[in-house]
Amino acid sequence: MKQIFIAAAFFTFAFSFAQTEGTDTKVDKDLMTWYHKDLAASKVFGINTQNAYKFLESKGLKPKTVVVAVLDSGVEVDHPGLKKNIWTNPNEVPNNGKDDDNNGYIDDVHGWNFIGGKNGDVDVDNIEVTRIVRKYKPLFEGEDSVSNKSNQGKLPKEFEMYMKAKEEFTKKSMEARQNYEIYKRIKDGIPEIIKLLDGKNLTAEAVASIKPTTQEQAIGQQLLLQISGDENVKGKSPKEVQEYLTAQMKEALDYFEPQATKQYNLDYDSRSIVGDKENDLGETKYGNNHYEGPDALHGTHVAGIIAGYPQGNEIQYGVASKVAKIMTVRTVPNGDERDKDVANAIRYAVDNGARVINMSFGKAFSPDKERVWSALQYAEDKGVLLVHAAGNDNEDIEVNENYPTNFYKTSDEKPFVNNMITVGASTNDPEMLRAGFSNYNKKMVDVFAPGDKIYSTVVDGKYKYEQGTSMASPVVAGAAAVLLAYMPNLTPEEIIDSLVKTSNKSTVNAMLPTNESNKFDMISRAGGVIDLKKAAEYAYANYFNKNNTHTLSPKPIKKELKRKAEK
Repeated sequence: MKQIFIAAAFFTFAFSFAQTEGTDTKVDKDLMTWYHKDLAASKVFGINTQNAYKFLESKGLKPKTVVVAVLDSGVEVDHPGLKKNIWTNPNEVPNNGKDDDNNGYIDDVHGWNFIGGKNGDVDVDNIEVTRIVRKYKPLFEGEDSVSNKSNQGKLPKEFEMYMKAKEEFTKKSMEARQNYEIYKRIKDGIPEIIKLLDGKNLTAEAVASIKPTTQEQAIGQQLLLQISGDENVKGKSPKEVQEYLTAQMKEALDYFEPQATKQYNLDYDSRSIVGDKENDLGETKYGNNHYEGPDALHGTHVAGIIAGYPQGNEIQYGVASKVAKIMTVRTVPNGDERDKDVANAIRYAVDNGARVINMSFGKAFSPDKERVWSALQYAEDKGVLLVHAAGNDNEDIEVNENYPTNFYKTSDEKPFVNNMITVGASTNDPEMLRAGFSNYNKKMVDVFAPGDKIYSTVVDGKYKYEQGTSMASPVVAGAAAVLLAYMPNLTPEEIIDSLVKTSNKSTVNAMLPTNESNKFDMISRAGGVIDLKKAAEYAYANYFNKNNTHTLSPKPIKKELKRKAEK
């Protein structure tokens, strides 16, 4: 009985999940571009994109192209709304099987794929806790208790991480299997649920007239009642309702099946596809040039927010559509990214001319974080801005870590690099400004940016609404690219300072899941949502003049930080 009622609760989640992830059934041109709006004129916390361009152009500034690297699941480089804004390596001859520019990557015309190899491309990979448990369980909980105890003493940090990961793995793997089984049962039960309508169209009255005689029928009636007011199926025929529910369940199963069978499966390991030396963190030359990979929806959506442009009947455009080129660096599977790949992707992007790197990913465990920290410092030394999503767990990231992070410890007062900006997600509702899923913290989240109901490019030449800090991060990356295009000598520190100090503040309730202060201006360093025009004005007034001099200078990597990161 408990599982049946759990199924009903999960069905509600699946329904809302499908709505937020696929809200592309209605054409609302105002909603499609809301994140570009001017707050003063619209009362909506957009980022004031067009007025920023007008200001910069009014100063006689001429833009230069800025390369923005998208470290993600892949990008559909021939999408009609993206293809002219895709970066092309000027020193590489396409498809000749040679490394023309001698950078160690053959035919890297539009970027690189660090999660592919001669044997294909990684689609689903483990969650990091699965990899940690698989690696350390034989050392700490093997058959030899004496060796276990000895290893626990020799590797105290690894043992502490293992115990935390094991607890998380045990909980999440069980949830994944339960969710998968529940949704399979719901999907299989749809025909019986539809029979309850007795040929009537779906209305609240029709559902109320059902007289269930079994517990299963009562649950079916409850599920029909939950969707009877939804515009997608309200008043529809039983056949149409069945098609809709089947589609929703497929989407839910597509989400939960990989978790149950691969992400939290200790016996599943996709790394053989790549063919690298998995534990050799110094290895850099592996992968292939498959820019899209098996599922590029997420990365393509991110790329469109940065540099998509209107075409045909589509009016969507990215923040930096006039000035940016997208370099795609495939780094993120359907699962958790690996630290080795993240570090190599950052270094590849830096070495091949990216000025901004967008990182719309994150995870709670990072066993080789020192390698990533070294890459963050490398980017700082080269003057490259890193933009990172704060995460979608509705948590305080000073309490619940979200990697990669530019803090060695969450208790540190300041970050160890000054070229990384962490972004939370805001909405188009000024009274409910923090997106309910967005992570937050006054010290470790720098700014908020639009990340809810964001319309952008997806695979197969299509468009879709998506939500997440994954969408807020490229809004900021695009804003940074605009500033750099017109003021090329700005440093990452100056860009961050300009975006933070000019954000539009709000004191509405931030709806935190705790009893701490609930004011929106208390959940990030900026206390508000970025405004590109104000940031442009501030950067121009404080950091730019015709002689390209600056009041801030790029800071070299501190030797002591280098040593600490490489330990």
